[in-house]
Amino acid sequence: MVSRRALLMTGGAAILILGAAGSCTYQSAQRLDAVREPWREAEEGFGDVRLNALAYAILAPSPHNRQPWLIELIGADRLTLYCDLDRLLPETDPPNRQITISLGAFLELLRQAAAEQGYIAHVTRFPDGEPYPRLDPRPIAHVRLEASPDVARDPLFAHALQRRTVRTPYDIDRPVEPALLETLTEVSKGEEATGFSVTSAPETVEWFRDVCKRGWAIEMSTPRVHHESTKLTRIGSADIRENPDGISVSGTMIEMMKAAGVLTQEKMSQPGTTAYKETRAFYEKAIDATPTFGWLVTGQNTRVDQLDAGARWVRLQQAAAQLGLATQPISQVLEEFPELAECFTEVHERLRIEAPARIQGIFRLGYAPPPKASPRWPLTSRLIS
Repeated sequence: MVSRRALLMTGGAAILILGAAGSCTYQSAQRLDAVREPWREAEEGFGDVRLNALAYAILAPSPHNRQPWLIELIGADRLTLYCDLDRLLPETDPPNRQITISLGAFLELLRQAAAEQGYIAHVTRFPDGEPYPRLDPRPIAHVRLEASPDVARDPLFAHALQRRTVRTPYDIDRPVEPALLETLTEVSKGEEATGFSVTSAPETVEWFRDVCKRGWAIEMSTPRVHHESTKLTRIGSADIRENPDGISVSGTMIEMMKAAGVLTQEKMSQPGTTAYKETRAFYEKAIDATPTFGWLVTGQNTRVDQLDAGARWVRLQQAAAQLGLATQPISQVLEEFPELAECFTEVHERLRIEAPARIQGIFRLGYAPPPKASPRWPLTSRLIS
């Protein structure tokens, strides 16, 4: 989503800040057309099988919308995927687990888009070994495309361009129906062994809301971590066009507040300012307005497990789009910096997940209008020679 907006009250004036969907003015929307262009290009294609598949892959979700993929085209039918090590989140995501998950989402969309063209994507993950404790220059995957009349098209691919992360409050009086949750779980299954569980049970939902708000408060009150997020916040259309990754904040009032010096990265980092307090309040409000929660579990926490979690993550969002559901990852309590250790342990104990298994993602689910597509760097900017 490009425009994430919520109302903040500063004296008698309303300003817009991080958060939810809603329409911008026509002029503001026009200013952001260029950073949404990759979504249109994916639909139109490039006239080349690999580029067509990659055009969808770069639309994968990623933490802070960092888009950490770099692609080397090799020969006529191969490519190598690398992680852009300049796009890591060392404070929020110290072991690069979340970044690796997003690379798994990338590979899943690549596989689906290749299959749609009648090609099998043969993927060799971590051909030079799994990088620990951090990602390094070694490749994430080698991919070879092979034409095949027997390739199975993926029904979820039809919803690749409708997949969204919805950060607004959901309809609190409308839990997702059990039958629909069963369908979501079933249709989002892939070949990976990543498990998905979900609940609308009032007591468990109330606990999820509480622990997720505590995790969010800890992240915001840990200066080095919160600063990492604020410095990646793109405020206004000019900043978003210059850097169409990171956390985008846009709209007419955003432009006005930025010009007045009310909304800046610095003020978002300062406890006590309106921007800081209302950013926290907005996310707490969204968490409270969540009728259903789900969580992804892998049997271990290898890099391959993390890639598998990413494949299930993007498939869940595609399935949610098909079923008219809203989803948002809300996984602060799973982050690995020390201040969150107690929340991490609490979540695993409450959900009875014992090592070596671990929870890879927590999700809000419910009903809310979908936002606009989020900004993307063009495919050409992600290709290396």
